[in-house]
Amino acid sequence: MLEEELGRRLAEFARAGRAGLVRAGRGLPVAVGRAARAAGLALVTVLPSRNGVPAVLQSCDRKAAGELLLLSEQVQLLEYDPSDHGACLGADESMLRSCARLLAVWDGSPSSRRDATAYLVAFARSSGMDVEVLWPEGARRTTPGQVT
Repeated sequence: MLEEELGRRLAEFARAGRAGLVRAGRGLPVAVGRAARAAGLALVTVLPSRNGVPAVLQSCDRKAAGELLLLSEQVQLLEYDPSDHGACLGADESMLRSCARLLAVWDGSPSSRRDATAYLVAFARSSGMDVEVLWPEGARRTTPGQVT
């Protein structure tokens, strides 16, 4: 259900000549990457770096990052510590500053230590960015970070 709606939205972006931007990691970034590829949308993946060299990701994110690299047309390095939650939020803010629009897959729940979507939606809106929230009726979270 969510994948179908995400695919439709990303196909619209592809037809408009836009690109998608994700920060490397497991879960939703990979789902977006797969949907972007299927929709014909160019994908840019952001990897953490230290002093201009790609940083080592947490072991749980490495396989996902590898898949995202294969799905991407471009990779960008961004200086941040992937093991620091605050640094990851800062990286997300930096990425949003380079975007014209945020397509947020979000159920409307408040931010938590594991999910900062509410914070990032508020940040984007306060920055004057166009924000579209995608959460089809009937969609639900199955475990933290996953949706059906």
